[in-house]
Amino acid sequence: MRITKKLIVAGIISLAATGGAVYATAAYASEAAETAAPAVAPKVTAEQAIGIALKEVPGSWVSELDFDSRGQQADAWELELTKGTERHEVDVDATSGKVTKQQADQDDDDQDDDGDDGDDD
Repeated sequence: MRITKKLIVAGIISLAATGGAVYATAAYASEAAETAAPAVAPKVTAEQAIGIALKEVPGSWVSELDFDSRGQQADAWELELTKGTERHEVDVDATSGKVTKQQADQDDDDQDDDGDDGDDD
């Protein structure tokens, strides 16, 4: 009989502890939802941003696309385009559709940066 009472008391204590943890988690989630800014869909869609970027770098293909929510600055679509051995980074303003950045880098497939040209002289 004493074992049963101990198990019942232990069960009640564990339920109380679990309930407290669940309540604390729910309260934190509720508070976080109240303080978080509402998500607003960008005016320029991903498909439109891709079209804008491909006009900037004709003959390329999109190798990467990310949406960057920049807080105080304007949100932007960040695209990486590949054309031959060149990689182009293009940022498109998610509100206006204007290109805010375009940068080209030569893609180095060599992966050998030791300065050695392979010649033994």
